[in-house]
Order: sequence, then structure tokens, then C-alpha cells
Amino acid sequence: MALTASTPLRTALIGVALSATVLVPLQSTAFAAQTATAGAATTGTGPSVAGIEDGTARALAKSLADEAWKRQLGAAASGGDAVDLRALTEGTRTAAGRGLASPVAEADRAVAAAKGLPSDVGSLLRVSLVAPAAKTGAGHAAPLVAAAPSDDDGTAFTAYDSRGTAHVLHTDEAPDRPLYLVDVDGAKAVSAGLEVVGEALAAKGLDVPAPASEVNAGPAKASSSAAAATAGIDTTLIDSVRIADVKEPGIKGDAEIFTLVTGFGKDGKPRVDTVEMPYLNKAATTYYPNQVLVNWSNYKYGMADAVMMEDDGDTDYRALAKAVVTVLLTITDQGVYIPLADAVLDAVPTSWWTDDPDYVDSWYTLAKSTKGTRNGAAANGWINVSPYFVPQL
Repeated sequence: MALTASTPLRTALIGVALSATVLVPLQSTAFAAQTATAGAATTGTGPSVAGIEDGTARALAKSLADEAWKRQLGAAASGGDAVDLRALTEGTRTAAGRGLASPVAEADRAVAAAKGLPSDVGSLLRVSLVAPAAKTGAGHAAPLVAAAPSDDDGTAFTAYDSRGTAHVLHTDEAPDRPLYLVDVDGAKAVSAGLEVVGEALAAKGLDVPAPASEVNAGPAKASSSAAAATAGIDTTLIDSVRIADVKEPGIKGDAEIFTLVTGFGKDGKPRVDTVEMPYLNKAATTYYPNQVLVNWSNYKYGMADAVMMEDDGDTDYRALAKAVVTVLLTITDQGVYIPLADAVLDAVPTSWWTDDPDYVDSWYTLAKSTKGTRNGAAANGWINVSPYFVPQL
């Protein structure tokens, strides 16, 4: 069923602790075959992002049998930040690293295709070092490599060692060896993905800006100098925001949040504005972004809805755009404001709520005059907003 504001929320973020308890021997296969077979069952049309990440993780793990390459990877990731995997493999002089360069580039292109992103988006796959054992020098044990888990409720996932052996890692105990995670640069993917959504909306006239003549230009009888001083746009500003559960497995790191603002445009058609929120990446943390959420000059009525979501890995932005556009084109302006948040949520295929753009929360009927704290409909967060006039330069 489609998820709405009344659907029960998922459980809280999983912890970052892990354990390696089960060993399962794997047969050695070619990198491309691993990637394709791992994801084919998920999408039915090609490898999924999760499958591509898993194939990449397995290949990277096996390459770490090369001591020089293992040291280079360790040094690159030791600072705690995620490392661009394509840049690292293309820049290394080690044999094992160079051998991964072409497959990693191919995997990057496959990720872009699976996520509905343009082929020129650039490198997306990255690798990061996690787990306490890795940072305290616990041992010189051989590291494990895993695809970053995307299931919020999962209690275990699979990592690989340099022999191609799979280790099932659990979420309630810490491992005794370093662990690398392979995942997608979420911030880059969201930014590129929302451009795809915007282009699809524009193609159907669902994000047409207000005519210049309809933008607030001050009192009609004001002098030209006074009118110029008061020209500008009315907006709603996010003064602060807090989310209880960002819908991202704790071991995976930062969340990638974005919001779809919906309402009726000046032309009477439903419209959607996309809002990136790269700062909102931790649960139970209050942020003070002073970010514009709604530009009221683009809306016919003084009300709009906001649907907050999180990119959980396999988000196909081209499919998301198509689904949202399709449902919004069936809605007509009845001369009164109609909430569109449920229409947006209902447009998302049921399967996407498993690993893809997680529903975080939604806010109905935000008014042009709304001020103060508004709790989300799903009780997963709140936003503190205020009207804000942006003067014309």
C-alpha cells in the first residue's frame, strides 16, 4: 500500500555496532558478473544500486590482498571522510588498484543509470573506514569490505574479506577488525536527482514561475522610489528544524534529505518545488538553516504542503519524477486550495518504501502567514518557520 502520513513510522536508527559471526564461502566470479547478478533480482530491468555496491565491495575486498594497495587505501580513508573510489583507483600506482579502475568507472555509470541520473554526473561510488577497531589499530587483522546497508530495520548485512569469503555482520556487537563501507555520494546524487525531477516538472509545466508582473511590487500608489524599495517576494523561512529519525541506518552515516513543496501555481496547475537540505543529516539534532522553504510568488493560494524524504540508495529520480508528474496532471484547480501531499506520496510505488526514498515527515497547509513551530503529520519531526520578505536588489 502507498505510505501516507498515518502509516506507522519505521523503528529507530540502528546502532553502529557490528559483529562478524558467520562465515559463508563464496565462489570467485568476475567483477561485472557479480555486480549484474547481485542487483538484477531487485529491479527486474538491470542491476540495482545495492547490487552494484555489493559487487564493488566484494571486488575491493579481494584487491586488498595486495599489501601496497591495502596500505594506500588505509591511508586515504584514515581521516574519517569518504574517499572517491574512482579517483583513488585511477590515481594509484599499485597493480591491484589499477586493476579496479575500469570496473569502478563502469560501476559508476551503472549507478547513474540505476538512479535515473545523467551519464555525465561523474563519480558516485565512494569508500569510508568505519568501526572502532579500524581507528584504534586493533589489530593488524585483514579488513572487511561491505556495501553500506540501506535497510533501516535490518539487523545484519554482508561483508567480504580478501579471500572472497562472506561475513555476516550483526548490528549489536563491535567487530575486531577494520571495516570499509562502499556507498554512493548521497549529496551529489540528491543534487543531480532533483535537477532531473525539476526538468521533468518543467517539461509538463508543473514548475512555471510567476510572471514578473505578479511578484509583489509594493503599494500601487507608491512613488517609483518607494515601490522599488518594497519590491521583492514573500517567502516562508525555516528558522530551525529537528527530525527524530532521519531514516538512515546509523552505520551508513549521514542522511540525504530533500523536500518536495507542492501547491497550485499561478496558472492553476499543481506545481512542485524541490528543496535540498544537505545540512539535515543527523537524527535528534536541531539545525538552524535560515533556509527558504516556500516562494509564495509562485503559488496561486496562500497555502502549500511539504513532503520531506530521504534518499536511501536505490532512488530512481527519473521514475520518481514520472510518477509524481503523472499523478499531478490528473488534479485540476477547483477554485479552492487542495492539499497535494497525499497525492505525491501515493504516486511513489509501494516497493520504493523498502530501500529507496524514505518518507520522513510531511506538513500540510503551511500558510503564507504561518509562524512558529509546526509538528509533522507523522510525528517524526518539527519545523519552526516564519514569514520572510526578500527585497529586490
